[in-house]
Amino acid sequence: MSCVPFFSALVLAADQFLIEPAGRVEDAARAQAAGDEVRVWALARAKDALFTAWKQELADAAEQVAARQASRKTPRTYGDYREMLREKDLDAVLIAPPDHWHALPMIAAVEAGADVYVQKPTAVDVVESQAMLSAARKHGRVVQVGTQRRSTPHLIEARDTIVKEGRLGKVAFVDVYCYYHMRARENPPDATPPDYLDYDMWTGPAPMRPYNPLVHPRSWRAFMEYGNGIVGDMCVHMLDMVRWMLGLGWPRSVSSSGGILVDKASKANITDTQTATFDFGDVKIVWNHRTWGRSPDPDYPWGATFYGDKGTLRASVMGYDFAPEGGGAAIHKDVTYELEQYPEDKTEKDLEKHVAPAIRVHMKDFLSAIARGGRPVADIEQGHISSASCILANLSMRLGRTLVWNADKGEVVGDPEASALLRRPYRAPWVHPDPVTI
Repeated sequence: MSCVPFFSALVLAADQFLIEPAGRVEDAARAQAAGDEVRVWALARAKDALFTAWKQELADAAEQVAARQASRKTPRTYGDYREMLREKDLDAVLIAPPDHWHALPMIAAVEAGADVYVQKPTAVDVVESQAMLSAARKHGRVVQVGTQRRSTPHLIEARDTIVKEGRLGKVAFVDVYCYYHMRARENPPDATPPDYLDYDMWTGPAPMRPYNPLVHPRSWRAFMEYGNGIVGDMCVHMLDMVRWMLGLGWPRSVSSSGGILVDKASKANITDTQTATFDFGDVKIVWNHRTWGRSPDPDYPWGATFYGDKGTLRASVMGYDFAPEGGGAAIHKDVTYELEQYPEDKTEKDLEKHVAPAIRVHMKDFLSAIARGGRPVADIEQGHISSASCILANLSMRLGRTLVWNADKGEVVGDPEASALLRRPYRAPWVHPDPVTI
């Protein structure tokens, strides 16, 4: 048993939003299995639509958690996360709904005195993300962002033994990329929301668009109304990883181009092709995604390639490869599975087995930060920088010009039009959070 103290935890996960419902609840259970004493004390949806299907799913989640935690106690269940937070007896919150529902629950949780684990990206617009950072600092809460590459064992090894040891030499350019065919290709007609879904609440502060079966469940990422496309989903992971490995802060400028170039028949309105350049001065990071065609490197369909004057490093969730310049021994490392140490990984529904070790390390780091009162490895400020940089890339593509960023002022330099787009309109009655008045 570790020294992490016993605490109660709220899990705001999938009951209302249907994003891998079992998996998000089980993240806390995996942290417990790794040796930390955690009690899941309460579960909530965004709002109780008073339909049997939702009630049964929430009851099933509570039963599952009760079976997994040492106390065997059944968590309290609620129909509205705001009602649960008003009780102010929760120590930690896990937030994993669609991206457009990250900011408001996270801010409400820290205001209620809870520490928070929030999934990436931090937000849909830059000002939301700024407000989340401001709220975390104002209330002195630990906030860990779900950018788990910082906790991936083989990537920690690559950073410590190759990057930090100077084996790459001067790194001036990094390719980051994703060539997964992950964009929704269907074009179903709009329809009436199912009886069990409170679609108005599901939409929340996002623009109201006609209900389409693609949004429920899982394929909501097909629409920019709820997120930031593949840049906000996949680039944020790799950009954050590179920043962490190289010790980078904010980019000086961001530029991007792309669009829907091939798959014009899909209902999806996110890009199928996009390039973005993050300019850090002496280091340029260039993102590419295509949801069509082949990956240039079949072994690295999603990852990063670091180019140094002494060597090249390819890194991904599946492993890494280092090749020194001018000869010398290459290094190859595969992801380390933990199937024998944690046999539940073999049977866990919907678990990506190769990322289970990173989930455990990331959750334990969150708990450790709470125990010691320090910052976690993926602190909200780091998540904000990576998330906002990706949002700026999408704004650059939308406006058709490079955006120069003033990190101190939190605005685009000399571009009032771009700065005005840092805050998206909220749908009434929801009120956009303000980092100044939070």
